[in-house]
Amino acid sequence: MSDSLPVVYAARHGETAWSLSGQHTGLTDLPLTERGERNARSLGERLRGLTFAKVFTSPLVRAARTCELAGCRGVAEVDRDLLEWDYGDYEGRRTAEIHANRPDWQLFRDGCPGGETPEQAGVRADHVVSRVRAIQGNVLLFSSGHFLRVLAARWLGLEPGAGRYFLLSTASVSALGYEHNLSQPVIRLWDDTRHVGN
Repeated sequence: MSDSLPVVYAARHGETAWSLSGQHTGLTDLPLTERGERNARSLGERLRGLTFAKVFTSPLVRAARTCELAGCRGVAEVDRDLLEWDYGDYEGRRTAEIHANRPDWQLFRDGCPGGETPEQAGVRADHVVSRVRAIQGNVLLFSSGHFLRVLAARWLGLEPGAGRYFLLSTASVSALGYEHNLSQPVIRLWDDTRHVGN
């Protein structure tokens, strides 16, 4: 891997009450928990020393606040394509509750009634990929778990549903990059939480 090639760092927001309880949190604008705020500050420590040509954040409070606590508030641009998956009728529900009525339901295959399909989330991810690949230098993104998983899949040229293979923890940082040249996208780092406390 060449250290001269740009890297896209992807930060998942800190813990919220619903990420803790396992409820699907799409467009509901929840704040971070106290631990979520602490871990967002630790994320900032983890990112210290890295330089970014651009920083983008989802407009949702949980991502924007994580961005702020990580020390990037003054330089971040809001990007609505970084919004979390729209869960529609499944907003606020846990997977076990959904499986009570639809035992075979899988988010990354079926999407959500009244919300987004995997393909629709993939279109937004493609917009982000195109935008960051046009930037000279490293980029930092703040978003939510399921969307960043779709983004990773699309970065690699996989179908949006392949995001199911990329589990992400709150306040984690991942790095999307290239191997030998810009035509060889890779995942350089995934779901790094060494900086996160209990």
